[in-house]
Amino acid sequence: MAEYSVVRVTDVPDMAADVGMDPDHFEIRFLREKLGLQNFAVSVERFGGGWRPARGHRHQMQEEVYFLVSGRAEGKLDDEVIALEPWTAVRVPPQTARAFRAAGDEDAVFVTIAAPQADFGDIEFIQDFWTD
Repeated sequence: MAEYSVVRVTDVPDMAADVGMDPDHFEIRFLREKLGLQNFAVSVERFGGGWRPARGHRHQMQEEVYFLVSGRAEGKLDDEVIALEPWTAVRVPPQTARAFRAAGDEDAVFVTIAAPQADFGDIEFIQDFWTD
């Protein structure tokens, strides 16, 4: 019998409040445990339209790819702001500070892939990273 995992994203708890984000405007679902991943992590993130989070983050060792599935978004990578359209992927190395948000009133939904797996001790949160 083949070995595999299937998970409905809506069956994975939203952890927005647990990571210090506003659950009325942001949603994040970590799929690593439910899928039984061993070498990388996958999450689904929804940024509410019109919401402008100020906090960014960087990692010590985890590289991430943010794949925009729907909506339009902006990303701030260190001091540079980029525009993202659906079906666009952005690779961010660990030390680059990053933050994302929806561009306009429509929600932006990302699938984020990260490797290697790391715990929350790998993250440095940056308050007031994106304040405009």
